[in-house]
Amino acid sequence: MKHLFLFFFLITISLTLSAQTNAGQSKGVTKSPGAETNKNTSYTYTIIPSVNKTWGYDIYLEKRLVIHQPSVPGLPGNEGFKTKSDAGKVARLVIEKINKGEMPPTVTIEELKKIKVL
Repeated sequence: MKHLFLFFFLITISLTLSAQTNAGQSKGVTKSPGAETNKNTSYTYTIIPSVNKTWGYDIYLEKRLVIHQPSVPGLPGNEGFKTKSDAGKVARLVIEKINKGEMPPTVTIEELKKIKVL
């Protein structure tokens, strides 16, 4: 009987802790494991050519390619940004999101409008 009580007690504690942990996370956004260490890592980006004389970006963690984005995120089609400057604005936004621990670093249409890319 004591073992059964102990078993249910441990299950209850485990479920409670799990629920508290999940309550702190935003829907659709996952914190990267070790997000605190991302602040000390070196993310860089390069502007890359895309279709129809448009532009995209690549993001690197030190020298390793982690994101290849030749098109405007969230829009249909495969065309990139109209200017190199616009591609750079979005690449910097994505790096900022990564440094905050957001994985994947999703970019919304509203964010693109806010930084005047759309």
